[in-house]
Amino acid sequence: MPNRVFILGLDCAAPELVFQQWPHLLPNLTSLRQTGAWGRLESTIPPITVPAWMCMMTGRDPGSLGIYGFRNRRDHSYDGLQFASSKLVREPALWDLLGEHGLQTIALGVPLTYPPRPINGLLITDFLAPDTNADYTFPSDLKQEIKEVVGEYIFDTRQFRTDDKERLLADIYTMTEQRFKLATHLMENKPWDLFVMIEMGPDRLHHGFWKYYDPQHPLHQPGNPLQHAIRDYYVRLDAHIGDLISHLKPDDRLIVVSDHGAKRMDGGICFNQWLIKEGYLKLKSEPDQECKLTPDMIDWSQTRAWGDGGYYGRLFINVQGREPLGTVQPHSLEALKREITEKLEQMSGPDGMHLGNKVFRPEDIYTKCSNVPPDLIVYFGDLHWRSVGSVGHNSIYTATNDTGPDDANHAQHGIFIMKDIGSSASDAGERTDLSIYDIAPTVLTSLGVTPPPGVGRTVVGLAGQTAHTDSDAYTPEEEAELARRLEDLGYL
Repeated sequence: MPNRVFILGLDCAAPELVFQQWPHLLPNLTSLRQTGAWGRLESTIPPITVPAWMCMMTGRDPGSLGIYGFRNRRDHSYDGLQFASSKLVREPALWDLLGEHGLQTIALGVPLTYPPRPINGLLITDFLAPDTNADYTFPSDLKQEIKEVVGEYIFDTRQFRTDDKERLLADIYTMTEQRFKLATHLMENKPWDLFVMIEMGPDRLHHGFWKYYDPQHPLHQPGNPLQHAIRDYYVRLDAHIGDLISHLKPDDRLIVVSDHGAKRMDGGICFNQWLIKEGYLKLKSEPDQECKLTPDMIDWSQTRAWGDGGYYGRLFINVQGREPLGTVQPHSLEALKREITEKLEQMSGPDGMHLGNKVFRPEDIYTKCSNVPPDLIVYFGDLHWRSVGSVGHNSIYTATNDTGPDDANHAQHGIFIMKDIGSSASDAGERTDLSIYDIAPTVLTSLGVTPPPGVGRTVVGLAGQTAHTDSDAYTPEEEAELARRLEDLGYL
């Protein structure tokens, strides 16, 4: 049994790149893989940063958490949205469960940890923190030590949906260098049984530079000057990982994971425009230019369904007795779901070829559905196309993104590598059917704690092997600040 566990989270790290494309250029990740357990890690549905990392840390699915994305319906009103943050996480995370047994955790950059809560250890929160003037650490005086070690702490790159690629690339490198420097300082100078570090660099890189790398991307230009930007970053990232490994002890266990993978984005499906075309959504008047859809634009008396944009589509049905101006009678709900699902799954792309959409029902894929789930979840083009929520388009297809330039969508599988630092190669092997829900029970078992019922799925072996009660209410100031932060990052 290992003495300590270090989880290195690489947001959006793609198995195709790490395991297939560049293993010869990534000696540290490849060595870990050759002498440990490894494989593709299936993500949550949907495979997005929020809520995937917190699903990993709690062993609970999005339905159990009641968090289906950055924005979630607070209730069944048309404008009652709230933004995800630690205030919505009511299930105990790894550090909560380990803390009950006296074990200490250092958590660095885990999404959905801002605003910070007390833990048995140290907490540096995530990219939703507005700036370093905010209380972004636990304990609060940790901020001063961070400043002494790395200067002004960087939560995330500035707006990553940008045409200023030189600035973006520089931001990503600076953030990654700083994050690893801080992690090394903490792991060397502070006590810990579990260390969790999440690095956002790969995700920002993929969204900003995938078209330069991928010859199959519709906007790819052979021989472009940024063709090797992703490769070169992965090489540098691997060097950081090698340095981190040198600071671990022989009886430590290292788990390298990503919350999802990446794939090229071919374009966007104007979800609400499609719903208008199919007669499910009615606007009071047609806009004369592309614009964000807002509730006041909709004729609810003639609307049966509306959608939301993002890397995946969320569809909501206007149910009588559930929504304020519902038009769909409850006994007709299932038939309407089947009708819309069939049409979505039969959708063709702009070339007339079958698009390959996938439609999921939350009640079929989650153990339960807390809060207000979407009625349907849609992967357009099996995630090669994103969902565009704006209206006023001349077509249901668009080559541009309504929230700024973006080259990549998320893929359903990320990476998993687990290695006991001092062990021989006898534990090596590829594992299949790995799930993001396996991480929590594996970590708990590794540290001698029995996973509570409902936490995770399977313990991954090598050699054969308290709910929060905080209020989830946001103040108007918190709502405004979270909205501003998400808009700055390019999510809104």
